[in-house]
Amino acid sequence: MAASRWSLSWRDRPPEEAALLNPAFCGELIARATKDYERIRAAPFPLPLAFVVLPLVLHPPTKDALPGRANTTFATWSADNEALLAELPERTLRLRPISREALLFLTQHRALTVTADGLKTGAAPMKLSAKTSSSTPDADDIRRAAGLIGRWFANQGAPVQILQTMGVTP
Repeated sequence: MAASRWSLSWRDRPPEEAALLNPAFCGELIARATKDYERIRAAPFPLPLAFVVLPLVLHPPTKDALPGRANTTFATWSADNEALLAELPERTLRLRPISREALLFLTQHRALTVTADGLKTGAAPMKLSAKTSSSTPDADDIRRAAGLIGRWFANQGAPVQILQTMGVTP
């Protein structure tokens, strides 16, 4: 059986994938969603929702279709973007190893802790400035989208309802 591309060492991965899907950057995106979710809801970020952050913000058409405000009605947005969400379960499965690597990175660096209720900001949280010194407009847009996802999910119902609306089963 052939090895999965995600089981390759970092130096053997395609450079573009290694650069975009590295655990530090992907972890930053999950940490931003977690931080904004915690800030709004005063509760841990549900772990299943962490696995849809990357498929939503790293897919340019979906990221571009995200609303500008976190108080947008989730059900209406989902109905208006059915075609994008139809592919979300498959993207979630394909990016699951990347999400896991990012979560492991965050927990190993104590940026996040995993509790029975979900993800919480850890003892050594990432410094999440709005704009980094060496970034691109695309990376900044992705960072903003990750924070929006955290705030948006915080304004919704139970995680199961969010996932069902997007067609993803936990």
